[in-house]
Amino acid sequence: MNNTDLAEAVAAAHDISKAEARKLVDSVIGAITDAAAKGDEVSLNGFGKFKVKDSPARQGRNPSTGATIEIAASKKLTFTPAKAVKDKLNG
Repeated sequence: MNNTDLAEAVAAAHDISKAEARKLVDSVIGAITDAAAKGDEVSLNGFGKFKVKDSPARQGRNPSTGATIEIAASKKLTFTPAKAVKDKLNG
């Protein structure tokens, strides 16, 4: 499922136009992205949590040359599903 499919599902479920539903989907994704950029945790009851985790700098290897390279520190967005989602996935 992509953004367009999600917007179509929202439009059908709430009897609104696809354009309005697309705006809603985009605004929800934007709000989650903005909160993550600030380092905030986003918790959606019944769905799960989005958290920002720090990945420290480390050494790695270039697979083609075998040379040691420095991998920079970065931030990663992780998702932990809620129990209801896990239960639905696992039957």
